[in-house]
Order: sequence, then C-alpha cells, then structure tokens
Amino acid sequence: MSIVALMAALVLTQGAPQEPQASPAETQEPVALEDVLVEGRRLEELTREFVDEVSAPPRRRGLARWRGGVCVGVMNLRPETAQAFADRVSALAMDHGLRPGDPGCRPNILVVFSGDARAMSAGMVENQRRLFRIGVGGLDRGNLALEAFEATDKPVRWWHVSLPINAETGDPGIRLPGDPAAPFVRGEGLVNKGRWVRDDLRRVVIVVDIDQVSGLMLPQLADYIAMISLAQVDPDADTAGYATILNLFDDPAGYPGLTGWDRAYLRGLYSGPSERIRNSDQSYYLMRSLRRASAAEDDGG
Repeated sequence: MSIVALMAALVLTQGAPQEPQASPAETQEPVALEDVLVEGRRLEELTREFVDEVSAPPRRRGLARWRGGVCVGVMNLRPETAQAFADRVSALAMDHGLRPGDPGCRPNILVVFSGDARAMSAGMVENQRRLFRIGVGGLDRGNLALEAFEATDKPVRWWHVSLPINAETGDPGIRLPGDPAAPFVRGEGLVNKGRWVRDDLRRVVIVVDIDQVSGLMLPQLADYIAMISLAQVDPDADTAGYATILNLFDDPAGYPGLTGWDRAYLRGLYSGPSERIRNSDQSYYLMRSLRRASAAEDDGG
C-alpha cells in the first residue's frame, strides 16, 4: 500500500502542503554491506564511523535498548491501516527478541501522523511535556534537542526517553522525582565505568508529516520507523556514505526496506551484553554482526 492511500485514510483535516526539501548532492556511492564483505573495505574504520554518526544517546549515558516488549501505537490513520503499520514495526522488533504488545496495550512507541507535523509537535510538547522531559537529566537529549524536534521541517521527527537500570535488580539506577533517596548500584562509578548498569528505552515519540511521505510505500516507511524506534538514531546524522534506510528521503527508490547495514547495526545492539553499551562497544558488536553475516554467506546461508 502506498502512502497516497494513507493520505486518503488520514483522519485529521490536512493543512497546506509544505515546500519539499531539496535533496543534498551526492558526493559518492553509498557503502553497502556487500562492499564491506566482498571488497574487503576497512571494516573497523567503517563501523566506527557509522556508529559515531548514527548513535545519539543522552550525554554520559550508554546506547539504550528495549527490554522485554514493545507496544506500537499509530494515531490518526484508519484502524486497518494503523494496524498494518504497527504489525510491520512489531514484526521487526520481534527479530531482536522483543515481544509485541497485546491488543489495547499502552504504547511505548507512539507514531503520530499529521498534516501539520510542526504544529502537532509543538502542541504535544506544550500540553504533554512530561512525555518528553521527565525532569531528570540524562534521560533524553535535552532542551536544545527538544526545540529542534519542534522546529524541524523533516518528514519524520522523533524523541527518545531512556532510563539507567540496575542490571542486577531491574530497578531504576538513578533517583527519580518522588524517590526518597538515590538507589545503590553495585560497581557503579569511574573505576568500573558503568558496570552493573544498563540503559533501557522507555518511550519513543514519532511525528510523521503525511504530505512529505506521500510517495512512499507503507513497508518502506514502517522499516524507517522501526529503525528509529529500536535504536537511538541521531536526527542530524549524515549517512549519505552508507547504504541505510536512513537515506530513504534522499533516494526513495533505492531503499525498499532495511538494508544489511541497518540489520547488522540492530543485531549488534541487541546481541550485546546486559550492561551499558557505549559507542566503542557498539562498533565491536556491529563488526561481529557483519562478520557473522559474511560467514553465513560463505556457507550459503
């Protein structure tokens, strides 16, 4: 189903269309997973650069992941269309060991379609600010990033909220508003560099400008949404040098869905240890994922 059909299914009255964004000029052919595996490109350098460019955890935190399950909620589309969209995102989450939410679950991945995404985003931040900023530092990317979330003209905007967790007990690893005292986390400190603490995703809010995605197919957009839902992706990442679904709006025909890079990145993230993952760790796990993919190809798998 194309997004043109989604436009017909949109519940809200559409606003005036915005001016389309100009695509940046291509400087080089994007590096595909096959380039790394077959041509013997410098794997360590490429993976490190990709991780550094794409990942966007809060300051002084590790890369966060979902634990257990996800509940995808899609607003302002007709029920059957919203369900198809949520099912696609949930299926991709299941590839990484996550359980889809039961019918009626409370969404922790909220996807809002709108004919005026900027006004929608500003209204959500003004009226439901606690969705975005809980009142504790280090759970999100801060006020400047939130202002950018409201002001951007990009087709899709997103906001992650994560929480440090005691990896032994599963309890919050920091003091939250209303807590009588800070929790004790064994091994936390400069020496152990975060041992016994992990970072869990708690909420992702995504706003989609329906006018700017009108030429896409539903699976394309759902895969893009899945990528930014399952990982803390930098909205300003320059990924032109890589073959990734994150380039969807620059080259829609070239990205029918998640690419080898995308799948390897997510596999690396979700196959890591149950403790804090930093950029250097994710580079290693991405390399490991790529090498396993190469070995599977060599074995005919």
